[in-house]
Amino acid sequence: MALQGSEEIEEQLAEPEEIGDEDVSISPAEEITLNVGPGREEDTDSLLLPWDRFSAWLHCICVVGFDLELGQAVEVIYPHHSKLSEKEKTSICYLSFPDSNSGCLGDTQFCFRFRQASGRKSSLGCFLDQFDRDAPVCLKRDQGHYYGYVYFRQVRDKSLKRGYFQKSLVLISKLPYVMFFHSLLKLIAPEYFEKQEPCLEAACNDIDRWPTPHPGKILVLPIMGTVMKVRIPTSYDKPGTSQLVQSTQNDNLVSIILPTVHEVDLFTCFHPVFFHIQMLWELVLLGEALVVMAPSPAESSDTVLALVSCISPLRYCSDFRPYFTIHDSEFKEYTTRTQAPPSVILGVTNPFFAKTLQHWPHIIRIGDMKQAGETVKQMKVKKLKNLKTLDSKPGVYSAYKPFLNKDEDIIKQLQKGVQQKRPSAAQNAILRRYFLELTQSFIIPLERYVASLMPLQKNICPWKSPPQLRPFLQDVFMKTLEKAGPQLTSPLKGDWMGLYRQFLRCPNFDGWFRNRRREMMKKLEALHLEAVCEEDLQVRVQQHTEVETVDLVLKLKDKLTQAQREQLPLRPGTLTKLQAHIDSVILSLPDDLQGILHKPSTP
Repeated sequence: MALQGSEEIEEQLAEPEEIGDEDVSISPAEEITLNVGPGREEDTDSLLLPWDRFSAWLHCICVVGFDLELGQAVEVIYPHHSKLSEKEKTSICYLSFPDSNSGCLGDTQFCFRFRQASGRKSSLGCFLDQFDRDAPVCLKRDQGHYYGYVYFRQVRDKSLKRGYFQKSLVLISKLPYVMFFHSLLKLIAPEYFEKQEPCLEAACNDIDRWPTPHPGKILVLPIMGTVMKVRIPTSYDKPGTSQLVQSTQNDNLVSIILPTVHEVDLFTCFHPVFFHIQMLWELVLLGEALVVMAPSPAESSDTVLALVSCISPLRYCSDFRPYFTIHDSEFKEYTTRTQAPPSVILGVTNPFFAKTLQHWPHIIRIGDMKQAGETVKQMKVKKLKNLKTLDSKPGVYSAYKPFLNKDEDIIKQLQKGVQQKRPSAAQNAILRRYFLELTQSFIIPLERYVASLMPLQKNICPWKSPPQLRPFLQDVFMKTLEKAGPQLTSPLKGDWMGLYRQFLRCPNFDGWFRNRRREMMKKLEALHLEAVCEEDLQVRVQQHTEVETVDLVLKLKDKLTQAQREQLPLRPGTLTKLQAHIDSVILSLPDDLQGILHKPSTP
């Protein structure tokens, strides 16, 4: 929306992306508040209804059991008012149990991801969007999918016809907090298997008293007699740093302090194939079709999540399924041979996939994961024709030729760590730092070029529409790489130009550029609004008719509403100044119009 010509404000029809001018932070359990991002915080405790807090963390909790006649079946959904379509229930049933060949005796934890049924809208949509505003792109709520976090128990039980007790407790959520929810399940599931549904009800009631999952806050979360303490990262955190939750004198009741809510152990996941980590980084960066064949859902899901996170802080924008079965509703779509494999990362355990997916271009075969301190024989990249069954040797099966030369230094550093029995946490930190620096070296030239597409501030006129962003021109960008390419920050040699050309055609670039463009358009709107606030509107009002003045008021009000709704990155005091402008213009109008236009501010 802009002030057009010398008379009026032109409305911009931008889609609202973010909601509200307030952060929702409502609990005495929130120990520390870190103010991040624009806007002020208000206590909205009175706005929350029963189960709203629960819904901010979870969609529901399911119990999936095995019936000799029916097979897998959802036995319990809690809270009971939670809604799942029949298709969603079917997906949860099949994805909550390991394949029979996995032989998972005892307790097993893993996660899966499945499509949300179309047409459902959450009544908490606007409320939950406020948390996403400050979240890193990789931790924003998944709009089209649910995550399922599973605690599966299989133990011998001669009293049952099948001879085994088999049951899964599953947390269904939009949040990708894999480490947090796995830790939560370790507390809830054993108690549930012993005490059944009353225990589940108690856990849900505890969760419904939790503070909301707002990034940047240190949260103290009581659950079934235990207290968890976590901090959700923000988009303002420096990449590669972890603002660890520190113990305090008031932590007498805190049992568990989680260092991360979402980061899996990269080194443990990549240990069997760490000779090829750089090639795997390229495959994920370029959105290549990739399948992980593993002996269990735990290893499958952890490896897929590790692959997705290795290009952080870039968001992986294609589909990924940490655990995928032949019963999945997308099975035919993803395994058809009539077209090229889609841009997706699948984690599988069923031997049937060795035959079904042998036409896929890139396959990672993971054997039983050994302890990170043990030496694993590193396998060379093999040709796909050598992969006959899931019993094939571990390794990477691909005809892919990497664009970049292999970085021998990181391989030697990790190998030395294995030989010296360096702690897995230290190996993980080294590998995560390596991936971060590699991704940043790749993305900085893109960030620099995209920033140059922003119009100069001097070209922003309050009485005209904001100037448009210049278009992204691939040839122009490629020319900038000659002097300002990744060679400035990375010692790696190779065909960087070819890597960029391929990246510009993949979904990860499209998702990244859409996000950056949206951010820059909001910045343009903010600069335009600030320019409007610096004008003397009384002088302009005197030069125009009463009808034009009313039109100006209405469009200034639209501008104010848009700024609040979309959380534009404005200088402090801008909205207050705009409201004062609106009030002063209204006072210049006749009394009858003032009564219509001048609504008093609600306290």
